[in-house]
Amino acid sequence: MSDALTLNNQVTLPAIGYGVFQTPPEQTATAVETALKTGYRHIDTAAAYNNERGVGEGVRRSGLDRDEVFLETKVWVSDYGYDQTLHAFDKSAAKLGVETIDLLILHQPMPQHFERTREAYRALEKLLEDGRVRAIGVSNFMPHHLDALMQSATVVPAVNQIELHPYFTQPAAQAANTSRGVLTQAWSPIGGITFYPGYGDDRKSVLADSTVQDIAATLDKTPAQIMLRWHIQQGRSAIPKSTNPSRIAENLAVFDFQLSDADLARLDALDTGRRGGPDPDETDPSTRDIAVPEA
Repeated sequence: MSDALTLNNQVTLPAIGYGVFQTPPEQTATAVETALKTGYRHIDTAAAYNNERGVGEGVRRSGLDRDEVFLETKVWVSDYGYDQTLHAFDKSAAKLGVETIDLLILHQPMPQHFERTREAYRALEKLLEDGRVRAIGVSNFMPHHLDALMQSATVVPAVNQIELHPYFTQPAAQAANTSRGVLTQAWSPIGGITFYPGYGDDRKSVLADSTVQDIAATLDKTPAQIMLRWHIQQGRSAIPKSTNPSRIAENLAVFDFQLSDADLARLDALDTGRRGGPDPDETDPSTRDIAVPEA
């Protein structure tokens, strides 16, 4: 329930990070600067978001020392492969304007071309050994992807970032992470994925769920704060995103109250078993038209 979490290599990270998925590059620096001045100390981006440069600019504008900000980014599949992934680090570090990245993770398991995924992870292990990254991990890996990776990996991932909100809790993935000492990190932690067309037939926002709203009203908190507190009390890292300054502040103000065991159980019971994002086994990410430019 702490505001900091300790990874399996003893590196610590703030439990609530600030995410910049879908934040336009031209808005990213201002949004990150705002988040850091609000009190965030963990920023999550990705090479595929095309806004790493803005993240670096926002960090510099904040006036904070480099070691005060935990920077996390992701390698896109077009840069998988041993040498390609080593170069992906160079590209991301140059855009961020840093020499060391705190957490570097693989964006997708890409089971359709898993040998490239293995080689990409081997490169992460080399970057960790050389001290160019402080921790390494994965994203969107299901239990069988983790099992396959560990057949060749020598370093257990520190983090697995997966879709996780009250409508999609992924208990099997969470259990697999826990059993290996991997921290579960939630993307779409307040169910933002459910706002978009294509999430089922009713497209119901988790923020509008009557259970979430009832708990929020009882505790005089917002639905977003209730969901973020749910993650924290269950030991997860969460990466909410917003470019609205008041929402940015709201999403960080979750350390002054407690959910009861009954509240946690009610939120857990909302799980539909239905993901909002792409299924990592069914979608080949290499077919997406994403290329990561040079720095």
